[in-house]
Parts: sequence; structure tokens; C-alpha cells
Amino acid sequence: MAKLYFKYGVMGSAKSAQALITKFNYEEKGMRVWLIKPSTDTRDKAAAVSSRIGLSAEADVITPETDIVRLFRSHPRTDVIIADECQFFTEKHIDQLRFLVDGYDVPVLCFGLRTDFRTRLFPGSLRLFEVADSITEIKSMCECGNKAIVNARIGADGKVLTEGDQILLGGNDRYIELCHRCWVNRIRREEDET
Repeated sequence: MAKLYFKYGVMGSAKSAQALITKFNYEEKGMRVWLIKPSTDTRDKAAAVSSRIGLSAEADVITPETDIVRLFRSHPRTDVIIADECQFFTEKHIDQLRFLVDGYDVPVLCFGLRTDFRTRLFPGSLRLFEVADSITEIKSMCECGNKAIVNARIGADGKVLTEGDQILLGGNDRYIELCHRCWVNRIRREEDET
């Protein structure tokens, strides 16, 4: 029986690399993988999933208006669906992926962030927490050695930002992964400096 999987982690936890390795493993067994990503993720090549370690593969881009079920029907021989950056999917998209698991018995593996830089859930992640069969954390470490859970956004001045739009694409130039204690302490320290 197929399941809906949510594998989440902070920035830099190798989520995209794991998605691409999973794709390779399925294909090595002769299975057909449908790789998808949201149109919100415009980094690198628009129609590809890329990892920081250099892995990359072509992907179908899902816009907010895309009906994933309808698009899936044009891929009738799909054995598994792998979705990267799933935090940017709409609730409707997550419900459509859930429908594909239940209605077509196709496993769906979603990789993405849990929360934004303010520690608030993304809509796609929230819905996955509500309807996924399996939820797994991809762990990463803070600079202090503890488990990182915060995607701290860094401003041009090098300070942690606590306000702004939920979505701002970037990598190591804009985000660092921190444990909650280091995140709070850094914000307090930086506020005291001003």
C-alpha cells in the first residue's frame, strides 16, 4: 500500500540531495519516477531539482494553478512521485498528492522545510503534517553542535532578521541553520548591540 511521506529539515540538511539519491535508487531498480517542484523555487535552473553537492535532475514545475492530478494522468506509468521544496506547494496541491496516494496507489515522497525564518510553518508543510502517513526529520547541526531547527535569515549587515516576507530564496548567503537557543541568544545579543 502506497504512502505519503514528508521528509523535512532545515536549510543545508541535504533534503534535495536525498530526494535526488532516492530518485536514483528507484530508477536503478527499473522504476519510473516523476520528479516535481513548485514554481516558487526559481533558484538554479527553473525546471530542475539541484542540490548543493552538485546533483541535479530535470523536474516538472508545478505552478499555483496546476492541477497535479490532471498532470499526473499524462504520466500514466509513474511508479513513484518525488516532490522537492514541498513547503511551497499550496494546501490544494498537498491534497492532490494525498489523492494520488489513495486513488492510484502511488507513493509520494515530499522533501522540504518545516518552518520559515520566523519559525512559522509553511502552508504546504502544515498540510503535510496533517495528512502524511510518515513524517521524518532530516537532522542537521547548529554551529554549537546541537540539533538545528531554525532557518535563520541573515541580513546584508550580517544580523538575524525577524521580519519580512515569508519567502525569500537563497542559500548560505541568506540563511544559516541554528538551534532555537542560539537563534534566540543571537537575536538578543544583536538587539543589545543597537
